[in-house]
Amino acid sequence: MKQPIFTGSGVAIVTPFTKEEVNLKTFGRFLDFQLEQGTDAVIVCGTTGEASTMSYQERMQTISFCVEHVNGRVPVIAGSGSNSTEASLTLSKDAERAGCDGLLLVTPYYNKASQPGLIRHYTRIADAVKLPIILYNVPSRTGVNIAPETYAALARHPNIHGVKEAGGNLSAIQRTRNLCPEDFFIWSGNDDETVPICALGGVGVISVAANVLPAQMHAMVQLCLQNDFAAAGKLQLQLKDLCDTLFCEVNPIPVKAALQLMGWDVGEPRLPLCPPDPAQLERIQKTLVQYQLL
Repeated sequence: MKQPIFTGSGVAIVTPFTKEEVNLKTFGRFLDFQLEQGTDAVIVCGTTGEASTMSYQERMQTISFCVEHVNGRVPVIAGSGSNSTEASLTLSKDAERAGCDGLLLVTPYYNKASQPGLIRHYTRIADAVKLPIILYNVPSRTGVNIAPETYAALARHPNIHGVKEAGGNLSAIQRTRNLCPEDFFIWSGNDDETVPICALGGVGVISVAANVLPAQMHAMVQLCLQNDFAAAGKLQLQLKDLCDTLFCEVNPIPVKAALQLMGWDVGEPRLPLCPPDPAQLERIQKTLVQYQLL
């Protein structure tokens, strides 16, 4: 029987940049802050980490640094997905060699693979590594949705342990839960759906909001895991304004702006992303004041 790579709140961590490179000094300090605040896992070089605009060398440098710095305190899961199966396979193998505890594999974007194509893509990678794999379904960004029946087929693979589900379709999640074995685990990929997904059998969240409020996201999921959904639901509602604000523009534009306002030197997002417009920046600032973060 498979075990979840982690339960609780995993931070989809930002990548701090200078104008030319990854700011490893700030990254190390930010990792320490996350662990001090109770974050249960670190997901490095995912969407929030802007992996798609990093070179291969930068991605591996950042993944290796994260593994070394965390030093086994919590699981480190590397985003090693790509729209190219071979590129994703190479990165997955290198992340495994770097000492990661798991892999996060986004659906191949742009190509718009069929469901049989997704099965073949993920199976090829899963056959080639020993690490547990979390699939990542985010059709709003990739143009591809993983069907519940496809999850059921992939769940049979010993290295495929579950999915970060950011499709926003609770009905599909219920079908996935009914079709898949108990040891196919579901993590919420949308902060504002964490409690509902946990109520349907989810084991946690891979969170953008945890960059800003790691202790609160950890506490909310712990309440879910303790089956105290009344208290967890209240906290979910309290965090709703923050979650909405952190997606007032495309992720990670708002969260990086929020962290800059909070004093973290994470730099601007890389082009083609750019800082938020003045009205949205004002909204972010007001929300941080509301949550006593400024």
